[in-house]
Amino acid sequence: MMNEYKSLAVQYLAGTIKISQPAPPGQVALDSPASEVMTDLRRIRAAVIAPDVPMEIANTYMMQRGIRTLLVINDNESLAGIITATDILGEKPMRFIQERGIKHSEILVMDVMTPLEKLEAISLDEVRHARVGNIVASLRESGRLHALVIDDNVIGPPRICGIFSWTQIEKQLDTVIIPKNVAKSFAEIESTLIAH
Repeated sequence: MMNEYKSLAVQYLAGTIKISQPAPPGQVALDSPASEVMTDLRRIRAAVIAPDVPMEIANTYMMQRGIRTLLVINDNESLAGIITATDILGEKPMRFIQERGIKHSEILVMDVMTPLEKLEAISLDEVRHARVGNIVASLRESGRLHALVIDDNVIGPPRICGIFSWTQIEKQLDTVIIPKNVAKSFAEIESTLIAH
């Protein structure tokens, strides 16, 4: 069976050789397809952490990877929750220290993460027909900086297949979006962006 495959030609390396880098996400507009600003977890490995890891390690991991969100995964690889840089650097740790009387270094991911039952997700079917402006409106309305995307059309349990990030969308729109719960419609968001 292996006789039907021919080995490939090779070349010797010399001089300056560079490593390919993925292209940065492209510029988008509010009416661009929402998929253009989604981190697709079917193509890019999700950044994950266990619930019983110290919070400080989660923070270091985020800084090393240049990200602001980690999916918190149980031993059976099911979603336990989500932890963000805001959870770690905000007031949650201080409240936890006061309530439990423990040291900062003793706080675990599970102590400050948003647990599964408090998470919302947008259906992948919705995303397929949505525009970037719809995602911005959804994030603004929820008051969150991230939104998960769930695929219900799989064999077995539903899967988180994508993440929308406020900062990623701002980068790709090349503008700052004011995070208020004021803009409800696509037109209101567009006028807010044009005004800035």
